[in-house]
Amino acid sequence: MLWIKAFHILFVVSWFSGLFYLPRIFVNLAQETQPAALERLLGMARRLYRFTTMLSVPAVLLGLWLWLGYGFSGGWLHAKVALVVVTIGYHHACGSLLRKFEAGQNKRSHKWFRYFNEVPVLLLLAIVILVVVKPF
Repeated sequence: MLWIKAFHILFVVSWFSGLFYLPRIFVNLAQETQPAALERLLGMARRLYRFTTMLSVPAVLLGLWLWLGYGFSGGWLHAKVALVVVTIGYHHACGSLLRKFEAGQNKRSHKWFRYFNEVPVLLLLAIVILVVVKPF
């Protein structure tokens, strides 16, 4: 089980790295006006979103494997699973925002994306505290 846990942590860290950077690209996309730069940033965002999605799958599957191995007990675990579901929703929201940028339909400001960029930091902070401290 320790190997499963190690790989779970590795994929979660990698997944969140993408979730930290993708909204940062959105900040730049929301500010950019040059067509060549827009296309370059969109290409970066597309590749990062695909790669981040590939990393999220083993992170979630290994987490489910751990859950089945250790059982589902403790309020902390219920809260962690709820935050993982929110993280998956955030990931899909990034995909939706990327499609809007690709279609030229973004209506949000770069300031909004700066706040949106902070969400995965808060999610990871809460998840790590729940897993390590197990407050309830």
